[in-house]
Amino acid sequence: MRRYNNRLGIRGWIYAGNYGLERYLYFLHRISGLGLIFYLLLHIGVTSARIYGGAAWEQTMSLLSGPAFKLGEYVLMAGAIFHAANGLRLIITELGMCIGTPGRQEYPYVSSVRKQRRLMIVVMIIIAVLLLISGVDFFIL
Repeated sequence: MRRYNNRLGIRGWIYAGNYGLERYLYFLHRISGLGLIFYLLLHIGVTSARIYGGAAWEQTMSLLSGPAFKLGEYVLMAGAIFHAANGLRLIITELGMCIGTPGRQEYPYVSSVRKQRRLMIVVMIIIAVLLLISGVDFFIL
């Protein structure tokens, strides 16, 4: 029986190898999903301070009004934008759209992942534009 030696650990989870940019998007999609779950739990905890009265609520809000939390809110918004746009890209791909038509299989075989490259580039441009607009709105306006 052959054993698979997994010495890479977390690096193996992140390292893309021959997969390219799609693998890194997969990793960032995981991280942004975990970040959104963490925010949801934190948000429930913060809003539960309202139960203890107005003074507790005001104290909690004064604690969360610093510049570090403003930056954290932008990172949260960036994670939500990325997670939503990349999720839509994955749904479109799973439905079989934007992956091209199958051709005659000849060696070397073309991976279907490489046919998704145009959709990935379009989605990344959309994410960059949305992050730029939201950054201007968040920090300047």
